[in-house]
Amino acid sequence: MPGPRKLDPSSSPRALLGAELRHRREEAGLSQAELGAPLFVSGSFIGQLESGVRRMQMDQAEKFDEVLGADGFFVRNCAALKTSKYPEHFAEAAEAEARAEAIRQYAPQLVPGLLQTEAYARAVFRAYRPTAMESAIDELVTTRLERAQILADPTSPLLWVVLDEAVLRRVVAGPEAMAAALRHISVLMRGHRIVAQVLPFTEGAHAALTGPLKLMSFSDAPPLAYVDGLGIGRLEDDPATVRQYELTYDLVMASAVSPAASLALIESVAEEYEHEAERF
Repeated sequence: MPGPRKLDPSSSPRALLGAELRHRREEAGLSQAELGAPLFVSGSFIGQLESGVRRMQMDQAEKFDEVLGADGFFVRNCAALKTSKYPEHFAEAAEAEARAEAIRQYAPQLVPGLLQTEAYARAVFRAYRPTAMESAIDELVTTRLERAQILADPTSPLLWVVLDEAVLRRVVAGPEAMAAALRHISVLMRGHRIVAQVLPFTEGAHAALTGPLKLMSFSDAPPLAYVDGLGIGRLEDDPATVRQYELTYDLVMASAVSPAASLALIESVAEEYEHEAERF
């Protein structure tokens, strides 16, 4: 197993907190599980805080100051973590996503955020916020496209997505935008940057009918699962729960068609949209 990641405390407030938490815990002679016990969290959760995968909350900071005799250090520095450009229910998941070694995702309705084009993302945000000012939509789109820059690295993170066929068939922003959105996915597939599969309608009932799922794994911390709904999201770190979600994803992946067949389907549907766009 890899050793703890050497965090640069100057790189971010969260890295500072993680490095200091590890230092003070080890100085106190406590295991991760022993430090987690007074907070009613697992040793895995403490490890995720120390590695910078999870965001420390203020009530946790207060308890760390108390247990470790840190004289308010964690409370003072935890305040710097409050600001995020992401919605509160997604902020911690987005930060974990940026540190993940591998991301596996099932998308039942929409192209995943990491794979959205500008036109597609703009249409999605406008549908969510029909009365928002254009400047607010611009900001949301910019943030989403910036988040997708983690794919600029040619190899990491590994991104493996299973797209329900509904993702291909739901026309978001019109046929031209849909063609571009699907071509973007096919380019990434052909460039061996992502792995994608399509779960066809013909599969009927499957293991993830209840909604989307994202799994994240890390080189130096236990895996996480993220599930979300309308304006809500939950990051799961309980090992048994994460294993159950991993099984769900594996079942969905097994029900999907192969990556090669999925690429052919995605490009075929993109071509249909292109022909439709030419008629108008």
